[in-house]
Amino acid sequence: STRAGGPGCRQGTPRPPERAVLLTGALMGAGDVIAQQLVEQRGLRRHHGSRTLKMMAIGFCFVGPVVGGWYRILDQLIPGNTKAVAVKKMVLDQGGFAPCFLGCFLAVTGAVNGLSAEENWAKIQQDYRDALLTNYCIWPPVQIANFYFVPLQHRLAVVQCVAIVWNCYLSWKANRM
Repeated sequence: STRAGGPGCRQGTPRPPERAVLLTGALMGAGDVIAQQLVEQRGLRRHHGSRTLKMMAIGFCFVGPVVGGWYRILDQLIPGNTKAVAVKKMVLDQGGFAPCFLGCFLAVTGAVNGLSAEENWAKIQQDYRDALLTNYCIWPPVQIANFYFVPLQHRLAVVQCVAIVWNCYLSWKANRM
């Protein structure tokens, strides 16, 4: 269940379920570990633990709350769970939310990694288009199934379980200098 209030929340603003936000942070960290160990083949001695912790923090503080909140808003905008509703939600999610969220994610990651505003903007320009096109290869079918079959309170967790591969890609993309 969601609670109102709490640190960083306006009174009366519902927060995403804490378990889903915790799972998001943990899976963002797992995606970074996979990126460093399997994709970049760093090995344990060259593993950047601080990078993994940063990705977890981004999951806890940004991805979990923002995506969880978006799913609640989307359910209010387009209520129901028919196939047509699921397609409408996916179109709004992938056509409106995903492009904005991805740009913000890249900006947040750059800022957390200490990039200057100019460096961050250059990195976003370098990575955004490829990341968005990759997003469109993965997420539309996942989101149709998520919106059709999964109750609202479990959507963030389901997406984050599917997203372990996506998080690995995003971590690699966002941390490639």
